[in-house]
Amino acid sequence: MTEKTTSTNSIKNWATDDRPREKMASKGAAALSNSELLGIIINNGNKEKSAVSIAKEILKLSHDNLSELGKMSIKDLQKIKGIGIAKAITIAAALELGRRRQTEDILERKVVRNSNEIAEYLKLNLKDYRHEVFAVLYLNRANKIKSFQVLSSGGLTGTIADPRIILKKAIEEEATSIILTHNHPSGSLKPSKADEEITYKIKQAAAYLDIKVLDHIIVSEEGYFSFADEGIL
Repeated sequence: MTEKTTSTNSIKNWATDDRPREKMASKGAAALSNSELLGIIINNGNKEKSAVSIAKEILKLSHDNLSELGKMSIKDLQKIKGIGIAKAITIAAALELGRRRQTEDILERKVVRNSNEIAEYLKLNLKDYRHEVFAVLYLNRANKIKSFQVLSSGGLTGTIADPRIILKKAIEEEATSIILTHNHPSGSLKPSKADEEITYKIKQAAAYLDIKVLDHIIVSEEGYFSFADEGIL
């Protein structure tokens, strides 16, 4: 009869105070390291490594930077031994909830007053995309955000915005004004000729529906560029 062995890497073998779940229950989430929190999400390890050890590998892959971790795809996460499709999806879902928590309060109370305020919201929503996306903020008469919609995705260098889709959704949302936005994964904030042309095209089309284009904001990790602030809207 073969004797059943238990891996010494198992969290079950750790001192109670060192186990992430027990530690969180007794001391609160703030007492845990990033790897311990991620270890709880991973739930269990394998014969070679504990969940926390696997979490440390994931964090190493993202250069111990939570912002970079948020940009990792499900396929990226699966590069780590011990992370299959189910665990990768669980991690991605947890990261998405964290991002939504950051933006939800802003969406609930945000009244658009200036480009700086809205750029902060947009950067939170678009910072994790590695490719370019085009999105629109729909506002009511009081300039309060009604909805935020990512309407198209492209490659690393560009995306296509369809004025018909943008304005159709504006009518559905009963929006009286909109703010156009897209990200530049390259970091550059300089608008291209195509950016200027599509902005003008959407502005002209929106005017026929009595919908005002308040701004077109480009965001990147370097900051933001406002068409309205620069007087080119």
